[in-house]
Amino acid sequence: MSATPLTLQPRPAIDPSVDHAIQAIVSGASTDATCTTDLAVGPWDFDTRPGYGPGSSMGDVIPTGAPRQGELPQQYRDASDDELDARIRAAKATLGDRVVVLGHFYQREEVVRHADYVGDSFQLANAAKERPEAEAIVFCGVHFMAETADLLSRPEQAVILPNLAAGCSMADMADIDQVEECWEQLEDVLGDLETPDAEGLVPVIPVTYMNSSAAIKGFVGRHGGIVCTSSNARTVLEWAFARGRRVLFFPDQHLGRNTAKAMGVPLEQMPMWNPRKALGGSTAEQLEDSRVILWHGFCSVHRRFTVDQIEKARADHPGVRVIVHPECPMDVVDAADEAGSTDIIRKAIAAATEPTTFAIGTEINLVQRLAAQYPQHEIFCLDPVVCPCSTMYRIHPGYLAWVLESLVAGEVVNRITVPADVAEPATVALERMLAAKPNGAVK
Repeated sequence: MSATPLTLQPRPAIDPSVDHAIQAIVSGASTDATCTTDLAVGPWDFDTRPGYGPGSSMGDVIPTGAPRQGELPQQYRDASDDELDARIRAAKATLGDRVVVLGHFYQREEVVRHADYVGDSFQLANAAKERPEAEAIVFCGVHFMAETADLLSRPEQAVILPNLAAGCSMADMADIDQVEECWEQLEDVLGDLETPDAEGLVPVIPVTYMNSSAAIKGFVGRHGGIVCTSSNARTVLEWAFARGRRVLFFPDQHLGRNTAKAMGVPLEQMPMWNPRKALGGSTAEQLEDSRVILWHGFCSVHRRFTVDQIEKARADHPGVRVIVHPECPMDVVDAADEAGSTDIIRKAIAAATEPTTFAIGTEINLVQRLAAQYPQHEIFCLDPVVCPCSTMYRIHPGYLAWVLESLVAGEVVNRITVPADVAEPATVALERMLAAKPNGAVK
């Protein structure tokens, strides 16, 4: 009996668009779940309302006075996806080298496809410096990233944020007044914070995550500190420990805890600083004995990942490789196989030579894009509920078309400018960050 040859059918192409996935859920074409059906409507529906918008941060309390976006012209709200795509391409072609578009990994696919550079916050900070000839830098990310680009670019370059409402709830969890008050209280406990001891170490070095305002970065620069990203957090902590007895790390407690723990710092030497409590909720003795003082902040995207999700992934997919972002809670990082920045996650998947199943704990737009880019692997998000970053999702192709066509018409809209008195010390802290080259994962 002769064998019947089998014809293997290629796997269907994976759609990288999270927006398409959400639209399918809302229309009933998909049985998947989303955290809110409001994600299916244009973000301009929320521009006039206070709040971060639908998505992972929708339950977070937005500070009074947070930037709000004015009304997007009707023609951009009414345009189809294909029309917006064509208009963006035409505007970019007209502008040529006069404009550079930067796109964060967490941006929607419909925006990222138009970016000249795509990367994490560290990579885009560098990219902002690499196009000095560009008259305008259009930053498809969130507010603090655009501020950083303004700090690192030439004064005559205009940095544009397509939607002013694209903030960051984590960045908003540490404001400059709270940080100044914290510093004063630490000085009451630890003494003069600026004078080195006999070993040349100051009592505390402030370290702020990139996800913070320019004002916070300026504070850090004034007090001998440094900025970090998830890519170079370990390198930065090594830098800080070479100069200080302890570190004040803000605003993300999880990145600070996970990175310091991987470096051997015991948990009992990592007290939490709650800005609404005296001495942050710790005793003077706990602060004196500390190595890393953690700010009470977090990322609402990465807080969604749980150990239960990891256990289910392992049960459903024997041999699965679990990689999570270090902004995830400690128990999630401990349960994963690896933890690292968005760039580390990307590189791990790209380096896999054999078909592998990956469960990824980071923002869904990146995960979906990786699944489409590497169809030889099975790649899925640990969180089964489609819930993108609220503020990244505020950048829609309609806003990108609007700011680019405004540039074509000779008008600069939504320019982000950091005041000079803040810019100088903030730039010092950022330059220290850029010199601290990433050295790998936290685990």
